[in-house]
Amino acid sequence: GHILCGLICHPDKEHILYPLGCSVVIQKLDSKKQTFLRGHTDNISCLALSKDGVYVASGQVTFMGFKADIILWDFHKAELLARFSLHKGNIEDLAFSHNNRYLVSLGGQDDGSVVVWDIAKREGICRSPASQCSAGNATVVECSACRDDMFVTAGSGTIRVWELDVAKNKIEPTECQIGNLKRVMKCVRMAEDDSAFYIGTTSGDILKVSTKYKMMTECGPQKKKFALGVTALLLLDTGDVIAGTGDGVVALCRGSNYKTIKKIQVLGAVTSLTDSGQGHQFFVGTNECQIYRVNYTEFKEELVTVCHSGAVRDIVFPFGSSEVFATCSKNDIRVWHTPKSKELLRIVVPNLTCNAMEITRDGMSIISAWNDGKIRAFTPETGRPMYTITYAHSMEVTAIAATSDSKRIISGGSDGQVRIWEIGEKTQKLLEVLKEHRSAVSCIKIKDNDQECVTASLDKTCIVWDIVRFVRKQMFQASTMFKCACYHPEVYQIITSGMDKKVVYWEVLDGSPIREVVGSTSGAINGIDITSDGAHFVTGGDDHLVKLWDYHEGVVTHVGVGHSGRITRLKICPEKKHIVSVSADGAILLWKYPELQ
Repeated sequence: GHILCGLICHPDKEHILYPLGCSVVIQKLDSKKQTFLRGHTDNISCLALSKDGVYVASGQVTFMGFKADIILWDFHKAELLARFSLHKGNIEDLAFSHNNRYLVSLGGQDDGSVVVWDIAKREGICRSPASQCSAGNATVVECSACRDDMFVTAGSGTIRVWELDVAKNKIEPTECQIGNLKRVMKCVRMAEDDSAFYIGTTSGDILKVSTKYKMMTECGPQKKKFALGVTALLLLDTGDVIAGTGDGVVALCRGSNYKTIKKIQVLGAVTSLTDSGQGHQFFVGTNECQIYRVNYTEFKEELVTVCHSGAVRDIVFPFGSSEVFATCSKNDIRVWHTPKSKELLRIVVPNLTCNAMEITRDGMSIISAWNDGKIRAFTPETGRPMYTITYAHSMEVTAIAATSDSKRIISGGSDGQVRIWEIGEKTQKLLEVLKEHRSAVSCIKIKDNDQECVTASLDKTCIVWDIVRFVRKQMFQASTMFKCACYHPEVYQIITSGMDKKVVYWEVLDGSPIREVVGSTSGAINGIDITSDGAHFVTGGDDHLVKLWDYHEGVVTHVGVGHSGRITRLKICPEKKHIVSVSADGAILLWKYPELQ
């Protein structure tokens, strides 16, 4: 939701496209079935669709000084056609010409160039600096609606109309005059007849510029400008303009002064407005990861798709049920319906991050660990606050677990302390503070009999505690920062993983490592979960892969490719129907659990 003009409705009126991390998602509107286009090595920065819906182009960010790729895709076959590498740093924007002959790309701040690519020959034709040295960077590009050889670029203090001379392989820019106005352009839309183009600015006004005379002809609204800038535009056949703003307002504007006729308020800054092609509705995308469908005549919004707008930190299922699960992120906790992938409940705590959570076994409360040092409990059905333990830890609360009788909570903090709490009907009492870890506690798992727990820490130790006598029973040490730990259901073994990319089996009795297997070749393992019978377990981490393992053989049996960000946590649902994994790019992926022999 953070990418401007990232949400696009396909001309077939059946699909929408949007970028997610380093994948492009194609989603059917009626069945919600998703197809993924994978090929980028880093996050996607812009997305474009040809006018006839045949081609998709996506650009990515990369490290400074390295070349950033543009990938040309076939929409119907969902396959990669060509990879263009010329720009450095990142790709700001992309646009297809009227008849799909050319693709125009705009480089980022470190590149500053505009390149025209021949789609049929799969090669670059010409390249030029996108703006004058005295002006700022060009950030948006829009092609002509009637001609293949004309396009517009705009940005900080610059608006240019470009003409392409194919015979000479040159592009010639003409500066557009907007008088004494100083503006930073955010979005450009070309009129259907090519007579003019419309520009949304960060100052909150809309400029209309003549394509023929290269001059501004209209500017508005004059008095009450849009708060936080105009971030997206949509042109209607009637001559009206729909403007999306950084303040979350979608407004229908009319006349040369762009007076607001109707408006609606959505959650988050509007980043995309896309016409559904049916003439009576359009879609709105916001940076809070919300997609709305809006009817033109009634001008009422309907929420279509929703998810977390930041990294998802944790995922939990209630005990014995696969129907619902809960996830947590910055600002909120959300409860989802598994079969329909639909949001049931959202618990919002503004400007704070939930690091970990647990649903108590009796199903009466969701307990959560927050970065302000507090433990908060909510009711699972309504999200009503039940209690808050203030100063639960001096710094962040990083891990949390509850005993099977739901009367005690064990929490871990970024200071390395493990604290045990007794939860009464109206009181929350601190029973004991266990000070052995020297760094943040990353994971806590409690044994089924409620007498023992294991805590994994970034200080390269895992400690097994007696939570009745409050003493250490055993310590595992390794040359890795432990990210996750898990009891085998028969509780005589523990499996751990972390930054060294290995999965290690430990004997609980004497703390000795039994087996060590390589869990990943390219990054830390952040999440681990085991089936109720102990025959299989799953891992996920920085390599973006979900791996299903045979516990006794210590080998990978299945690999799931789908994430485009590092996996932070994953869980096998209690009925072994699904695996749910969450990642740093804000995605929640639901996997079908394989039918094992």
